[in-house]
Amino acid sequence: MTQNTQTTRITKSSAQSAREARTPKNAGAAPRTPDAEVSTVVVTGASGRTGSRVAAAARAAGLTVRAASRTWGFDVQDPSTWEPVLRGADAAYLVHPFDVGAPDAPATVGRLARAAVGLGVRRLVLLSARGEEQALPTEEALAESGARWTVVRAAWFAQNFSEGPLLAELREGGELVFPGGAVREPFVDVRDVADVVVAALTGGDRYVRRTLEVSGPRLLTFGEAVAEIAAAAGRELAYRAVSPRDYGERLAGFGVPPMEVEYLVGLFAFLLDGRNGHVCDGVRQVLGRAPRDFADFAREAAAAGTWTP
Repeated sequence: MTQNTQTTRITKSSAQSAREARTPKNAGAAPRTPDAEVSTVVVTGASGRTGSRVAAAARAAGLTVRAASRTWGFDVQDPSTWEPVLRGADAAYLVHPFDVGAPDAPATVGRLARAAVGLGVRRLVLLSARGEEQALPTEEALAESGARWTVVRAAWFAQNFSEGPLLAELREGGELVFPGGAVREPFVDVRDVADVVVAALTGGDRYVRRTLEVSGPRLLTFGEAVAEIAAAAGRELAYRAVSPRDYGERLAGFGVPPMEVEYLVGLFAFLLDGRNGHVCDGVRQVLGRAPRDFADFAREAAAAGTWTP
C-alpha cells in the first residue's frame, strides 16, 4: 500500500535527522573498508508489486536473485523460514508484507534485519513510504540492526492503478472510488523504484546510511490520473472522491479485516492531506536520468489491455 514523501532529494530530511538524533551513533555504521562485490541478493516480497520488479532489475544487472515470498516458502513473519534463504547472500531487499508503518513493522523488520546481519548479509535496502511518519520506527529498527542500510522512500505507485483492487474497480466498474480528494501526488513508476533499489544494493558505500526519496516528474490529482488512463485506454472512466471513513466502509464490505480497515482509514486521512504534493529528484540523482512519466505508464499499460473489461 505504498507511496512515499519529503522535500529532500537524496539528502537527509528533517524527519530523518530527528530519527538519527535518537539513534546510537554507531548503529548501522558503515565499515571503513570498501564494500565487497554484491553477487547474490535476497528479494523479499518477490511475487509482489515492487519485489517482482526488483528481482527483474537485479537479474538484469547480473545478480543472482533468491526470490523470497510465501510462494517459495519464505515468510517475513516466521523466523524459522529465514536462514535457508539468507545464509550466504550478500544483500537483501526488505519490504513489509502489509505496510511499513503498520504496528508490527518495526519489530518484524528489526528482527529480520538482525538475523540477516548475523547470517553474513552485508547490505540491506528497505522500502519505506514518503511522508508516512508511522514508518519512522521501522526505519529506526533497520538502522539499529547493525546493517549497512539504505532506505528508499517512494511516492504513490503508478502501478497501484494497474494492479490490485484499484485496477478491478477501474476495469470492471469504470469508476475509481478513493479518498484522494483533489490532493496532487507525484506518482512514481515502480520500475524506477526497482532501479534505485538495485543501484543502492550495488553502489558500495555510496548509499550506505542514506535515505533516497523517489517520485515521478509531475503532480497529478487522482482524478487527473484516472483521466489520463481513460485517454490511453480509449474508454470512459470516472473518479469519485469519498472520505477516508466512507472508504473504510467499502473496504469492510470487500471483506478486509476490521483492524486493517481501521489502520488504512487513519493512514489515508493522514497521508492524503497534501503533505506529499511536491516532486523530488531522487531518481535523477541516483540513476542519472529523468523518472518515467505517468502518461508513458498509462499508454504502455493500456496497450497491454490492462483496463480493457
